[in-house]
Amino acid sequence: MDFYHFAKSVVYGVLKPLYRLDVKGTEHFPKEGGVLVCSNHIADLDPPVVGITAPRPINFMAKAELFEAPILKNLLPNLHVFPVKRGLSDRNAIRTAISLLKDGQVVGMFPEGTRRKDGTLGKGMSGAGFFALKGGDTVVVPCAIIGPYRPLRKVKVRYGRPLDITPFRERKAGAEEVTEAIMQEIRLLIEKEKSAK
Repeated sequence: MDFYHFAKSVVYGVLKPLYRLDVKGTEHFPKEGGVLVCSNHIADLDPPVVGITAPRPINFMAKAELFEAPILKNLLPNLHVFPVKRGLSDRNAIRTAISLLKDGQVVGMFPEGTRRKDGTLGKGMSGAGFFALKGGDTVVVPCAIIGPYRPLRKVKVRYGRPLDITPFRERKAGAEEVTEAIMQEIRLLIEKEKSAK
């Protein structure tokens, strides 16, 4: 067992019972090929929760400052985390994400770019659409996290059916249009869950 899967099993063992994680839709996850997982963002715990509930290893971006700490500098790459300089057009991070997707790996993103602690869905930034369009044969898997995170209270994680980006590529759609289509899929997952109560 490599370090990623070891860490995943440890974190799963802690978070699954603590937040009674209720996960559905993982059967929609493609078993191979580039996948861009796009989730809403309600708390700092979202990246590890998506990471431990997705059936395939996920690569996440994290602010470059974290990599300045000696321990994290060596730890984060083993957790499939790569740096991004916030507030800038970080070409290295962009190239890394696109390369991972074209290589048939999974990249995780939170298109809103910031946490929405009230649980509402904000506007997605065009970066999600950009990566979806530039990632070769990448498909997008929408994900919805329905909280809030409270010990021993259920947190729901829902994965939707893959969104095929091919039609958008063929008609040369813009990144903003693709992002809005992705956000709509996330919105539908949230609304479906709320209506099921």
